[in-house]
Amino acid sequence: MNLRILKIIFVFILIFIGTQEAFGSSLRSFLPKENLPEGWTLMEGPHLYNKKTLFEHINGQAELFLQYGFQNSIFAIYQDRKNSDHQVEVDIYDMGNVLQAFGIFSRFRNENKPGGFGLDSYLDDHSTFFYQGRYFSNLYSTKSNSSLLKQFAILVTSKIVDRSSPPKEINYFPKSGLKPGSIQYFPQGLLGHQFLKKGFQGSYIEKGKAEEREFKLFLAIFKDSNEASNSLKIYKDNLSRKGRLFSGCFVKVGAECLKGEDPYQGKVIVLQKGFYLLGAVGFEKEKEAENRLAELMENIK
Repeated sequence: MNLRILKIIFVFILIFIGTQEAFGSSLRSFLPKENLPEGWTLMEGPHLYNKKTLFEHINGQAELFLQYGFQNSIFAIYQDRKNSDHQVEVDIYDMGNVLQAFGIFSRFRNENKPGGFGLDSYLDDHSTFFYQGRYFSNLYSTKSNSSLLKQFAILVTSKIVDRSSPPKEINYFPKSGLKPGSIQYFPQGLLGHQFLKKGFQGSYIEKGKAEEREFKLFLAIFKDSNEASNSLKIYKDNLSRKGRLFSGCFVKVGAECLKGEDPYQGKVIVLQKGFYLLGAVGFEKEKEAENRLAELMENIK
């Protein structure tokens, strides 16, 4: 290996190290150091993790984070000086952009308990998590204390300077009947279909005579209208082979649309608008699903 190649390799190593240090410096600045809750101190950390080392920290969940675009993270533990058993663990993840940060947040949230910080948040007695800009944060307390967790979370949010807005697609979903906290983003395999690729889904309450049922609205995103149209054709072929296709559709003439029944997900209506496919699945009352779907279509600008 000649000297010129060695110099080039050395330069790339320096660039990589510099980039890692820059990320580490940014994440370190988000960890609370001053104005901590009275009697609390940093006990352990910070520990930095990247794509190669994340498994050392959260082995069971690392693959999910990587699917959502994980870049780097930092971890620290705070302790109550008067009670060593009372600790708060703080994880801050750089997810690359606000869409991916919302996505991982949406996968952790299984009910609606907002804490009132970040772009959206969840807060209970032992844990809280939120996203703000490209960052997702997860805090855990060894003892039940939601007010303490909120104090720590607000300290973290005050240091994050990324002021990106939430993904615009969240606001496309109609509010009427929407189950609070149910909108999720998937980077691939929306509704379990690889041909739908990435997109959003939300749960809606379908009120019946005996009990409340849920169905889903979804919004699949493609690079252009041709790709969306091809995916609709694949969806149609999938239903014709594995389920049933129905005739007729509620949208105006000229709109690409299909109706059918999936053996696993129930009744389906899917239509195309530009580079989106939007649909309703799992409903019983067709008119109610059509109304929500029409609102979703109208909201897409």
